[in-house]
Amino acid sequence: MKCELCQREMPRLTIHHLTPRQAVKRKKADPGPVINICSPCHRQIHALFSNVELAKNLNSVEKLKNEPKFHKFLLWIQKQNPYKRVRVFSKH
Repeated sequence: MKCELCQREMPRLTIHHLTPRQAVKRKKADPGPVINICSPCHRQIHALFSNVELAKNLNSVEKLKNEPKFHKFLLWIQKQNPYKRVRVFSKH
């Protein structure tokens, strides 16, 4: 299974909602499309960006890949062993 963001072959993937469920929960709207990504990419997305930022500005694979802070992470993570747990760095 390949992560849709870092393109690494991974033993397991997680589901990421491109529009956070929190943004549509109260409206009982369809949460929209999802992507299959590895845990490090998923953790890094939520460490860097709020759900509001994700819903408004980063709601597609291309937007996420091209966001400068996340793109820097992608360049690094692509070189990492998929079986090794990696540390995620927050925006703080």
